[in-house]
Amino acid sequence: MKTYQFLFIAIGSLINVNCSNNSESDITTGSNPDPIPTTITYTNTIQTIITSNCNSCHGTTPTNGASFSLNTYTKVKNAIINEQLIERISKAQGTSGMMPDNGTRLPQATIDKVISWKNDGYKEQ
Repeated sequence: MKTYQFLFIAIGSLINVNCSNNSESDITTGSNPDPIPTTITYTNTIQTIITSNCNSCHGTTPTNGASFSLNTYTKVKNAIINEQLIERISKAQGTSGMMPDNGTRLPQATIDKVISWKNDGYKEQ
């Protein structure tokens, strides 16, 4: 009986030692080059997306046929609510009305950030 107890304890200890890991460096969950921040705000995420992809036409003074500016938090929020901004950036490449106009469709991860921002209540900072 003592042999079985010893063997049971030895195997249990071996499993415990081999299955525990104090280092996160050995854990791989895949690499996401464009992770979604835990809290998306206009200041930390959305402003950069708009500046990089929209302000060439939707800047302080709209150009190239753009009918409104997207240079402030309020204007971007209003464009989502009233101008179908999410629907337009979500359209397939080459579809009429897709934004950016005559450009490349935004990556889905970027569109998802805008959707998350809306769903989380348009946090500013």
